[in-house]
This record gives sequence, structure tokens and C-alpha cells, in this order.
Amino acid sequence: MIKFKTSCLLLSLALVACSENTTQTTTANNVEDNLEQKVNLQHIHQDIKILASDKFAGRGPLTVGETLTINYLADQYKKIGLSGAFNGEYLQPVEMAKLTPNQEMTLTIGDLNFNAGSDFTARTQQIQPIIELDNSDVIFVGYGINAPEYQWNDFADIDVKGKTLVVLVNDPGFATQDNTLFTGNAMTYYGRWTYKYEEAARQGAAAVFIVHETAPAAYPWSVVESSNTGSKYTLIDNNKNASQIPIMGWIDVEAAEAVFSQAGLDYHQLKQKALQPDFKAVSLKSTANLTLENQLTMAKSHNVVAQLTGSEAPDEYIVISAHWDHFGTSETETGPKIFNGAVDNASGTAATVEIARIMAKMHQSKPFKRSIIFANFTAEETGLIGSEQFANGDIIPTKQMVALLNIDGMNVLDSVDYILQYGKGLSEMEDYLAKAAKAQGRKVKMDPRPQNGLFFRSDHFSLAKQGVPSLLFMSLGDTDPEYITHKYHKEADDYSENWSLGGVEQDIELIIDIATQLANNGDWPKWKAESDFKNRRLQDRP
Repeated sequence: MIKFKTSCLLLSLALVACSENTTQTTTANNVEDNLEQKVNLQHIHQDIKILASDKFAGRGPLTVGETLTINYLADQYKKIGLSGAFNGEYLQPVEMAKLTPNQEMTLTIGDLNFNAGSDFTARTQQIQPIIELDNSDVIFVGYGINAPEYQWNDFADIDVKGKTLVVLVNDPGFATQDNTLFTGNAMTYYGRWTYKYEEAARQGAAAVFIVHETAPAAYPWSVVESSNTGSKYTLIDNNKNASQIPIMGWIDVEAAEAVFSQAGLDYHQLKQKALQPDFKAVSLKSTANLTLENQLTMAKSHNVVAQLTGSEAPDEYIVISAHWDHFGTSETETGPKIFNGAVDNASGTAATVEIARIMAKMHQSKPFKRSIIFANFTAEETGLIGSEQFANGDIIPTKQMVALLNIDGMNVLDSVDYILQYGKGLSEMEDYLAKAAKAQGRKVKMDPRPQNGLFFRSDHFSLAKQGVPSLLFMSLGDTDPEYITHKYHKEADDYSENWSLGGVEQDIELIIDIATQLANNGDWPKWKAESDFKNRRLQDRP
């Protein structure tokens, strides 16, 4: 039977009497045996309930929901006794541009005209009011991949500067299900749409249109349309993002088939040829024309950052993170729709606060050698923007970050006998995960949907791209079969007082175990797989 000892504390938004749950749980071996502070499920329930309440209006960046959220989190960290990590402050400014593409546009390829939204999408992250495609040659470059470690280069022997590229979604491994080709069914970063745009920009292209097919994309065209036709946010560099691809787009597969047919080519035949490493880019014998108009607005959001300062190596950091934002409130004819995002990601945000509380007590008892930063990022849902700002190093350089543990949607139901691992053979952080899970009597279970590339779709990835070995803790829908279909990114992702939070409790203990090891053992985990991430880390730590 679970026993309780009573204590009272002042919460920042309400005075509540509460009981501190000291459930007798199996803690990891290296957590202090005499540690009296256990995971407090009452705290977590209360934090999720507040963060996912209608008052917080869906925690949309740049709204009243942001103000309430960041102030609440900063207040919690201050009460715990952590210091602000941004020049002594808890709030790190994130300067952004809000770009809204005018949807009254037409893409013309040869003699074909395509409608925005239904046939194609186009947007940009360049800070320009108007971008023109003017008779830009259209080239099919297969998967648009340049991957030396896989002996693959779709850009070999072709100059695509100023050209409009048509590329396939995902990577050849998924298309063939051949484990010897890339990583088979499991998506690599080369399969992500973000990579396609980044590589095309490096190659000097003027525009990229990714051909949408539901299976390799892992979502229907409706998701592409809704995600790319409204306002998006981006960070701003000193050159107004001029190094990024001018036009980043998608094209529906039926529209793509028509473009190939117009050139006397068969889309499906060329798609098959693109599965060969010696594939050569093919001209689609037409030019593209498009006028992309943008409404530009400058804005400032905030990350919340707090830290414990290490006793022996204060300039070496473990980062524990979760994004605080969700989709805010949408006005409809029947009234406002509030996207409270209780699981995604009020649960992860509440967990970082609870981890901070426990580790602050541990630090008082026996100081950690390294510093620990607790970060709650803004604008994850609109492109990992807050974490990208953090990765730019205006708080600490990434070369001083030992590792990142990122939480994005927790198992709010009962505990399970496994922990999910995203990515395989990527870094030594996977070894830490296996060791901590074993100490809890749990096994490591691989991502059940590796084709979706979830490792590349949450905030830890911003740090991974800068070479920081990272782990993702995510349980979206894994224990709740209704979640993805009926709750994910929908109004129904609401708080429930009936949640047991058993999964949250065990994962918090596991994260504390890993963070405690790294905060004291002096290890710098390495990347295993040959990749840009490994190469980037070697630049900082050869």
C-alpha cells in the first residue's frame, strides 16, 4: 500500500493544501540512498492542470498564454532555488519573424498551372516581402540527398544554382525496406523535409518542391496544407536568412505526375530509377514561375532557463529540456477552440520542474560536479525555434554541453516495463539509457514507428545538429491507443485528474539517474554513427 506524509506549500497561482506523495519506488542505483525527496505526483498533477488550463489559452507563443506560462515556470524555478541561466535571468529572448504567405498565388510549370493549397504549398524563411521564380529550369534530383557515408550523391555532375528542384520524400531505405540501404525502414535525417531544403540551399537552388505521398511522408496532404499555408516563425540571422532556400514547397503527387508527363516522362519509372546510387538528375524540360508574397512581422518570444551550478566543472553542462508551447486558441464560427496540449507538452514541462526540484535537493546534500540547465523552449510546434536559439550559444556554447535529455509528451498512465528509444546506434547516450532502464528492471524498446523519423522532430535535434549527443523521451500514444487519432494536436488533449502518472514517475527517476551520472562522472558521450552530428562534435571536441 502506498503511504503518504503531509506537507504544505504555496503554489504561485493558487493556495492549495496538498499531500506529498512519497511512493515507495525503485530508484536507480546511483541516486542517493538516503534521499528523502521522491517524485511528487501531487506537484505534477497540479502543474499539468495549471499549464493545460483554459486560462493559459493553449500556451501559444506571443499570446497572453505565453506570458502566463513563462512567468509561472520562472516563479517555480525561483522557488526551487535555481538561478536564472541567461545572464542571471530566467527568460531568454527569442527574436523571431512571423511570415504569412499570400495564398492567392499560382505555380506555373511549363503549360501547367497549379493552385496554392490544393496542388502545392510554398513559403520561405528569407526575410523578404516578395520572392520571384522567373523562368527557373525544373530538375528532378531524385531524393535530393548528398550523403558521403552512404556513398550517395543525387547532385553529382549537375549544377542546380538558380534551378527549381523536384525531390522525393523520405529516403531510399524506406522505399525499398532494404536494411542495407541507408537504415531501411527507419528514416534517416536525409529523409526529413528539413534536410531536403537545407541541402538544396547549399547547392544554390532557387526552389524545392517535395513530392507528397502519404506513406513515405507519414501524413496526408491535409497536414502538409495546414502546416504550410498559414503563418510560420523563423529566427533571423544577420543576412535576413539569405543563405536559406528562397522557396520551400511541396507538390501533390498528382500534380507531379502531370509535370513529368508534360515532359514525356513517367514519374513512377523515374522514382524507381532514383533508388540507385548512380542515379543522375533529369531535366523536366520546363521552367517554373511563381510570385511568393509575404506579410512580415517581427516578434519576441522567450525560453525559460534555470540552472544548478557545478562544484568542480561549472563550465560543463547537462541540459534537461521540454518545450512549453502548444497551438494556442483558434477562433471559429462556433466559438474559440483551445488546444491545451496537456500531454504535449504540459506533461514534459511539469516533469522538468519536478526534476529540478529533486535535483536541487540532491545538489544541496552533495553538489554535482557539473552544472545542470533546465530549459523550457518556445515555438517547438512551429519549427524547433526556441531550441535553435538556445543552440546558437548565447547562453553557453554547445561545445560546453555534455548531453541533452529532452522530454516531449510523457506516459501519464500507468508505469510500463520498457522505455522507448528513438534512433538506433546513434550515440553513447543509448548506452546510458539501457543502463538506467536495467537498474529499474525495465527493457529498452525500439521506436515502434521508425519510419516517421521522430528523432529528428523534437527540440533535442536542434542540439544534435550542433553535435550535442541527445536522448528523446516521448510516449505520445504508446500507452493510449486513442491519443494519436483523437487527441494529438487536437482540442481533446486535456488534463485528467484520473491519470495515475505512473509512467511519468518512472521516467523522471530514469532521467535523474542518467543526469546524475553525467553530472559527476566526467564522461563526454560520443556519437557512434558516421554523420554530420558526429563531424560537428569532432570540431568542438577532437
